[in-house]
Amino acid sequence: MFAPAAATPSAPRPPGRDTSLSRVPIDPDLVGGLHLERMRRAGAAGDAARAGVAFQTSTIAALLDGAYDGDMTLGEVLRHGDLGLGTVQALDGELIVLDGEPWRAGADGRVTRLGPEVRTPFAAVVPFRPDRSAELAGPLSLEGLRARIDALAPEAAALALRVDGRFSRVRARSVPRQRPPYRPLAEVVAEQVVFELPPGDGTVVGVRFPPAAGGLEVPGDHLHFLSRDRTGGGHVLELEIAAGRLQIDPVSELHVEVPRGLRLARGAPAADASLLDRIERGG
Repeated sequence: MFAPAAATPSAPRPPGRDTSLSRVPIDPDLVGGLHLERMRRAGAAGDAARAGVAFQTSTIAALLDGAYDGDMTLGEVLRHGDLGLGTVQALDGELIVLDGEPWRAGADGRVTRLGPEVRTPFAAVVPFRPDRSAELAGPLSLEGLRARIDALAPEAAALALRVDGRFSRVRARSVPRQRPPYRPLAEVVAEQVVFELPPGDGTVVGVRFPPAAGGLEVPGDHLHFLSRDRTGGGHVLELEIAAGRLQIDPVSELHVEVPRGLRLARGAPAADASLLDRIERGG
């Protein structure tokens, strides 16, 4: 069910890229697979976290277009969940939310803790309540991890996941802070910084959305890594797990905060799948 919220006026948006004509595509298959609700910022800020409900601020389509100034603060976003990922104001690195704490992995792979006042142009969080888990024996590649996720939650249209363990290898990326006038995301990611993190203990946090989510979210597995000592992290491109534990929380509802000037258009063509894949995989 696609349930539009009341047209509550959104808060003033910081100066940035004009999104007044942006149209975000919604695939009917996604509407059928998830309870999808759009909400204006006033409603989003007051809604409480609920199990099985993912919350997202803005959309991947807006981010693709260069909308890097956030309507919501991390403090507001974290009302809706304690595990997730995204980016921060001005596309300044990769956002990792773990145990209710927000962390930023910069272009050098170094991690800093963020305050609740920091804004985000794109983030997805859930109140993580896993209902299934599996021990992982290495060496296990990224493709092997995806296969384990498939086996553990074959029926889930969408899910959140967490892997705690020891990692023999993590190849990751991040992007430097952008400055107006903002360039489209495809141009920025073409200049991403790719780095290898040292072997050690850490956590992968992630979300998985179906192909029909293109336009709202990156389809497939979107994974970020945070080291146990909170010194390194980033968007996962490749990994090898020595040993670990996978936990999964299926998602049945997706609530999307719609920034001012964006429209959700049911039945419109989805965003370019090949472009989203290149951005996700760093190609």
